[in-house]
Amino acid sequence: MLVVLMENQLLSPSAVCQSCLMADQHGRPRWHHGELRCGRLLARMSEAQPEQYECQMGFRIANIE
Repeated sequence: MLVVLMENQLLSPSAVCQSCLMADQHGRPRWHHGELRCGRLLARMSEAQPEQYECQMGFRIANIE
């Protein structure tokens, strides 16, 4: 499940991505084969952390399983 990380909150990507030009036709992030196509993968601090991406708009998106 993808979530947008904001200081001390988790937001649904649909709440943030609706206005993004990089989002798909349904207003969701371009997630394809376990990779965020509209952002870049950030380095992990530890294996215990979920994968985090920085999208083109500057938001951090995490893949929480």
